[in-house]
Amino acid sequence: MCYFLYWLVQFPFMLVSPQKIRHLFTLKAIVVPSAWIAILIWAMAKAPPRVSLDPTSSTVHGSTAKWLWLAAMNSAIGSYSTLSVNIPDFTRYAKHERSQYIQLFVIPAAFTFIGFVGIAVTAAGEIIYGEVLWDPLRLIDRWDNRAAGFFASFTFALATLGTNISANSLSAANDLTALFPRYINIKRGQVICAFVGGWALCPWEILASAPRFLTFMAGYTVFLGPFAAIMVVDYWLIHGGKVNVVAMYDPHGIYRYWNGINWRAAVALLVSVTPNLPGLIHNINAQIPVGNASYLFNVAWIFGFAVGAGVYWILSTLFPATETFMDAPLLSDEFIDESADNENNSKFDFTRGDCEPQSSSTQPSVVLPPHNLRNPDPMFA
Repeated sequence: MCYFLYWLVQFPFMLVSPQKIRHLFTLKAIVVPSAWIAILIWAMAKAPPRVSLDPTSSTVHGSTAKWLWLAAMNSAIGSYSTLSVNIPDFTRYAKHERSQYIQLFVIPAAFTFIGFVGIAVTAAGEIIYGEVLWDPLRLIDRWDNRAAGFFASFTFALATLGTNISANSLSAANDLTALFPRYINIKRGQVICAFVGGWALCPWEILASAPRFLTFMAGYTVFLGPFAAIMVVDYWLIHGGKVNVVAMYDPHGIYRYWNGINWRAAVALLVSVTPNLPGLIHNINAQIPVGNASYLFNVAWIFGFAVGAGVYWILSTLFPATETFMDAPLLSDEFIDESADNENNSKFDFTRGDCEPQSSSTQPSVVLPPHNLRNPDPMFA
């Protein structure tokens, strides 16, 4: 019932455009860190750091301890690996390209601080209550002060709401919009995500225990590592940032590759994802033996990123898609300005890498986005 009520509260927020929902994120950025700092202060007052953070003797040693450390690091990477591939869903609305550089400092600092708060409060909870309460809501439930418990729980609800919108529903909606632009917009994509991700995937099972949650967090790094690698290598190393934004909306343009598939990326995914699948299966069901392949899963993101990047770079270097190379990047605003300046003159083929002028009879059909990329409100109509 609690999950259903939370789902009902969250659903209306999925119908709000990203430009307007930013006010929710502003509120979250002020309220949530303040509350978590207060919880950290409470924990340290109840159980001083010299006691709660005092190193305890480990029950594992040698290679087992090292693999556990790598597994923990892989789970930590998994917590923000989604941001590494879907952050453009939000930076696309920035007024300037320089506006996103602050993430280089904010994201590492924020995640490090949040990780420390979680470790410190959990360690203090073990001293105070005599058991490891990895779920902060279970720790808050032990408080005698009902008002403090309400406000602390509210901040976690607000944090979960913002995370679900930014890291889950909006990113899924953007992907669905790209796949089926004729039938799905941002609103419809988020509604689909709300029902499929909110009910069909049974997310409450993921949070049933700490091992299940960590397995889930590490699980999708199997796929997100290679995704991020291919994106980084293609944009920075292969094309050097010189892309044609307009041509990306042309189904028969320079980015069609082979029958709509970039086989280099497909091969890179196959090579980097497949070796991690036995370990993923074993972590989901430990009764299925996979031998030493289970160890590779402990470094799934690192392995997937390194192998995916290497394979994609080699294939793109040996078999380059020359039709996608540009002398300079072409953005949507430049296309609109050029089209206005040349409306009564020769027409240009902006889906080609050389941007050569074309006659009216040979001008290709370009399916442009129905809006300026910096102001995509019409997608929410």
